[in-house]
Amino acid sequence: MKLPRILAVTVAGSALLAMAAPLSAHGIWFAQRATQIALIYGVGADDLDAVKRLPLVKTVTGYDADWAPVTTSLRTAGPIPVVDSEGPIAAVAAIMDYGLWSKTPDGKWHNKGRDEVPTASLAEHNWKYAVHLTKVPTSPVPLFEGHTLQIVPVDPAIPQKMGEPMKVRAYYEGKPIAGATIMSDYVNDPDEVAVKTGADGTATITLRNQGLNVLMGIYVGPANDKAKVDHVEHRASLSFVLPHLPE
Repeated sequence: MKLPRILAVTVAGSALLAMAAPLSAHGIWFAQRATQIALIYGVGADDLDAVKRLPLVKTVTGYDADWAPVTTSLRTAGPIPVVDSEGPIAAVAAIMDYGLWSKTPDGKWHNKGRDEVPTASLAEHNWKYAVHLTKVPTSPVPLFEGHTLQIVPVDPAIPQKMGEPMKVRAYYEGKPIAGATIMSDYVNDPDEVAVKTGADGTATITLRNQGLNVLMGIYVGPANDKAKVDHVEHRASLSFVLPHLPE
């Protein structure tokens, strides 16, 4: 089934921040913080400074239950960026360009391409994407513009019980991609043995939490400028919450 694409709106410039390490293992996802939806940057229990990385966020977009765009933005609220929207949203998505990073033989990372770090043993461009569903979709989740890698539920009726299987499909440049890594619990078990997508781009995971679930897809694609990087790493989250019993 060919999924529709949805256009994105740019919300920030492309200026990069100077950072100590690329942390390509880190990703972005959305989660509730004090009843608000917040953008999180980190891995596992490491909830790092997302506010200082806001200049790297290229777009943030919101959608209603029919996938119509809802004007959406990020607002700094103390140490976290939270989502503001002009109406109710059924989904929110974001793209972060983490830039070029080169690793030298001494193990240090530099926020530059190989053309500026000729002794680099590894050079890569890191992109990070996030899609959060605030409710169970009533129709297939579309592909969002700019999300080079996106993880989509095969069946929009997401299972509602921890321990149930869930099939997802990884799309790279709008097409199902084989060999993408799918992690089922990026927050609570970042060292899990992940699964790979098959020839049709699908993989089946087990839902791990009766609460927040953060799935993470990872795919290493070819370099768009081999003079600067060896490859491009794409890291895309899909997050949603399974409801707990009534209080």
